[in-house]
Amino acid sequence: MRQSDLRPARGPNPPALAAQGDFFICDMPWAVPKDDMASMEHPLFTLATRPDRRILRYEHGPALIEVTPSVKGLATIHDKDVLIYCVSQLMAAVNEGRPTSPELHLRAHDLLLATNRETSGDGYRRLREAFERLSGTRIVTNIATGGVESTRGFGLIDAWEILRKTRGGRMIHVTVTLSDWMYRSVMSKSVLTLHRDYFRLRKPLERRVYEIARKHCGRQAEWRIGLETLAKKTGSTSPRRVFRKMIRDMAEEDGLPDYTLALTDADLVLVRARGRLAAETAEGAPRLGPEAHARAREAAPGYDPYWLEAEWTRLWQASGRPELRSPEAAFLAFCRSRAARAGGLE
Repeated sequence: MRQSDLRPARGPNPPALAAQGDFFICDMPWAVPKDDMASMEHPLFTLATRPDRRILRYEHGPALIEVTPSVKGLATIHDKDVLIYCVSQLMAAVNEGRPTSPELHLRAHDLLLATNRETSGDGYRRLREAFERLSGTRIVTNIATGGVESTRGFGLIDAWEILRKTRGGRMIHVTVTLSDWMYRSVMSKSVLTLHRDYFRLRKPLERRVYEIARKHCGRQAEWRIGLETLAKKTGSTSPRRVFRKMIRDMAEEDGLPDYTLALTDADLVLVRARGRLAAETAEGAPRLGPEAHARAREAAPGYDPYWLEAEWTRLWQASGRPELRSPEAAFLAFCRSRAARAGGLE
């Protein structure tokens, strides 16, 4: 069966959406979920479920972030579904060699289905509220995207507009304009694939912990992080004893896709790849030295070294698993080649 046979039937584009080069039409609802690595690494979204009007300040190493809400409150981790959908659509287009643009035209119903949201009237209302919070939340940061570091202020999305409604007032066609910062991240392929069950995670902290695990553990057999550091990276404001219990409960429930959690008596959180990822890790891929990932960051700034390792491993497997005299040298050459190719997109 061809992939095109799996694609849902599409209705006609709205009259205003004739093919142009200054916007991108989201017409691939089957696109694999993708998330940008910068927002996976740092807490840009609130975990609160009620309107959060705090000004958030976060500093970790050289990364500085200040997030300011609108009167509607900060963008939530569930609002991020909109960005994940947009990033997924753009990356699917890039992989197919199609032209893209920061301005995306999408069908609201497709977005709701792809992100496991309700398609009721209440679902459309919450989607509109998500657009309002995403465009109203302002960020000032020096986090590099696409290998470019600059201190700038921007919204998570620059603009949104409802192009068509039903008679009952539900949005049908919507346009979303991504910030340059977010679009540059996508064009440099600074993204990671998410498990589709990510959208089934209802608790904000579960989503955030999964993002961090996906970003840092990747396809490693195990990754470790201190409880206090994890709390900081999630953006949680809970007291340490409460956060500890939430992580312990999460570990016991064991509901995260791709990863299991364990909390030691020394407040060390152990993240382990499971199932498919664990099997891929054990398939006899070339072993890299302990400094390989740090050197990969230097060779390909803005890229996740674990994602690079996974891509390099797949290429090695597809090439017939040739014997490598120096796996680390081959890996770093691949990283430099990836960075050089991305440079032509910026």
